Amino acid sequence: MISSKQSTTLILITVFSLMISISYAQSYETDALQKKNDFQWPEGNKMELTLAYSIDQKVEDLLSRMTLEEKLGQLNAPVYVNMAKTRPEQVDAIRKFAEGKLVANIGPAGGFWAAAHMITKGPRQQAEFLNELQKIATEKTRLKIPLLFFEEGTHGLLVAGATVFPEGLAIGSTWNTNLVKQIYSVAAREGRTRGVHFLGTLVVEPNRDPRLGRNEEGYSEDTYLCSKITEAIVKGMQGDDISADDKAISLLCHFPGQSQPVSGLERGPMEISERSLREVFLPPWTAGITKAGALGVMATYPSIDGLPAHGSERLLTGILRNELGFNGLVMCEGGGLGILVYEKIVSTMKEAGALSLKAGVDVSIWNESGYLNDMRENVKEGKVSVETVDRSVRRILRIKYLLGLFDNPYVDVEKAVRESYTKESRELALQTAREGIVLLKNENSLLPIQKNIKSIAVIGPNADAKRNQLGDYTINPVLQDVVTVLEGIRKKVSPQTKVSYVKGCEIIGSDLNEIQKAVNAAKKASIAIVVVGENGEKTNGEGHDVASLDLTGFQEELIKAVHSTGTPTVAVLINGRPLSIRWTAENIPAIVEAWNCGEQGGDAIADVLFGDYNPEGRLPITVPRHSGQLPMYYNQMPSRDYWINSGWGQAYIDMPASPLWEFGFGLSYTSFEYSNLQISPEEIGPAGEVYVSVDVKNSGERDGKEVVQLYINDVISSMSTPVKELKGFEKLSLAPGEKKTARFRLTPEHLSFLDRHLEPVVEPGMFDVMVGSSSEKIRLKGEFEVKR
Repeated sequence: MISSKQSTTLILITVFSLMISISYAQSYETDALQKKNDFQWPEGNKMELTLAYSIDQKVEDLLSRMTLEEKLGQLNAPVYVNMAKTRPEQVDAIRKFAEGKLVANIGPAGGFWAAAHMITKGPRQQAEFLNELQKIATEKTRLKIPLLFFEEGTHGLLVAGATVFPEGLAIGSTWNTNLVKQIYSVAAREGRTRGVHFLGTLVVEPNRDPRLGRNEEGYSEDTYLCSKITEAIVKGMQGDDISADDKAISLLCHFPGQSQPVSGLERGPMEISERSLREVFLPPWTAGITKAGALGVMATYPSIDGLPAHGSERLLTGILRNELGFNGLVMCEGGGLGILVYEKIVSTMKEAGALSLKAGVDVSIWNESGYLNDMRENVKEGKVSVETVDRSVRRILRIKYLLGLFDNPYVDVEKAVRESYTKESRELALQTAREGIVLLKNENSLLPIQKNIKSIAVIGPNADAKRNQLGDYTINPVLQDVVTVLEGIRKKVSPQTKVSYVKGCEIIGSDLNEIQKAVNAAKKASIAIVVVGENGEKTNGEGHDVASLDLTGFQEELIKAVHSTGTPTVAVLINGRPLSIRWTAENIPAIVEAWNCGEQGGDAIADVLFGDYNPEGRLPITVPRHSGQLPMYYNQMPSRDYWINSGWGQAYIDMPASPLWEFGFGLSYTSFEYSNLQISPEEIGPAGEVYVSVDVKNSGERDGKEVVQLYINDVISSMSTPVKELKGFEKLSLAPGEKKTARFRLTPEHLSFLDRHLEPVVEPGMFDVMVGSSSEKIRLKGEFEVKR
């Protein structure tokens, strides 16, 4: 027996299915479409019918009712800066495009990039504006399709009033995937409560050439570490249900990579082999997409082996979708369609649009004609099929249904206010900055500094430079207070300590020269702290590439002058890329790498300088002596190692071939002892697993954390493989005298490499196991064998 309620539901499903069948057979005449759109869900049965009608069915039904012009509108989610010149005109343009009244013959937009970004008053106004746009889309358009909103989320939501976390290498230096997950969970919550659905510029590709300015957005040079961070980002941001009101879609960048361009220049071609593509660049994408389920990808700027990614069906469909199983949206880069024109693959934007859509770019973010009326002409002329357009529109609609936007396009404004910039998020930003600080040198235990020290001279262009701590992709203006190093130090010391401040010089240029003033201050002080590095808007970030990694302007002269006074000197670096500070490394007794340390960076640096926090950061990237060594990373091939170390060859004639500091390096205020390396079993088959454990003891007098790093080497293999590769890490928190065991599991995935046919294989033979505190400081070694 079925109840009357169940019977009613079944009848409704049957009726609605019949209506769908009729709809598919109808033409695209306006009156028929309007009748379809006027169908009303019966009260009391809407939820039951909704559940019975799958997302795919909903998508196909809606797609069948769309005109070509409405479909093309969905392909566009433009950035406001490309829609008009002034802010009032931009706001007006967004409203008009949301209603489908901006571009002739193009229906309502599918969404907008950085709509919340343009509202600088805070979360309340941002949520209200996005709600207003959703109201336009869902009440003033024929089909009432809600909008998608995209924002940047590199190191927190890029809008006014959101938490500004440390960026890139600072996050990578934490070696803490649980912390990474928390950071991006906060970014998702602060975004989604405002109405944002995608957070982008999550640069998951390995950082292979630090001269490229936007490599400051990346986390590490190492594929394995990047993969673990990527997986944590997606899990933290998307969670298990992207329809939840505190989750957002991870928009991973830049597929399949752009971090090793020729000459380190933005948009330079990536001249890499198929082997490098698959062994170095693709694994983080596998982690983020295949393992964690990321639903957003941005195509990269540069050409890969001669073909721009925006026009590569092999990359965007063959590898991304067919191999990795990607099931989300592919966004173009800013001006991405134009790449195909300036690379001279095609001669017009009309051709570029056709090639990009066929390749698999679903959404244009740059208001480019290739996805507007040029695309309409392409379809009308038969150069692009309606089926190809439908493919991308289908993906867009599916994401909107998965997000739950058709049922609830609006956000709770009061919740947006409550959930933004909370005490917990500020504490998380502080903790991230602390964990990301790397102590590079501490000669004669100059650090930590006593809080009751008589006097301190705080010197340098980054000592009191709020903006320079934040990195790129940070809102301007920042509504909240940013704690600088000078402020952090002043809060930390005793009331009797005298703190003087001299800027000394600028990051670049010669407009300011206070070197003599800095010398005078240092002579009068018990200790000098010189804070140098990079400028967050002029020397660092996207579009700010460098030929040299040396300190710019008068900064090195400033350090030398302060050092010459004989006053004990500490150098603090605030920067987005590793810097080749050769003289400083050789002469300054204490060096602290703080990276782009975020809004709470000054307090975090002070915590480390004065011993309230024991530094635990470890380098996620190699620090070269000179940019002439690039590319430089720890997992070098045997030939380079042989030439330098065998005695047959030599290093560079003018300097050592070794880095200033190696991958994985970092000092502590305590010490650690490694013992009892266990490898079990000692023999396995190609499909077997190996378990590695090691005991680590805090042999010092302070609480501390050690990042235990596991590297392996396939001793003899049919293809050349690196001399060592990171395959595991664990961060242990240890009290003085305490001992803990770090445990690792090596699977065939860790042991395999690509054979000559680019197929993964685990070959028989010996494997070296190396466990240590950095890629060079190996404490214990062992081995196991893979048998046939």
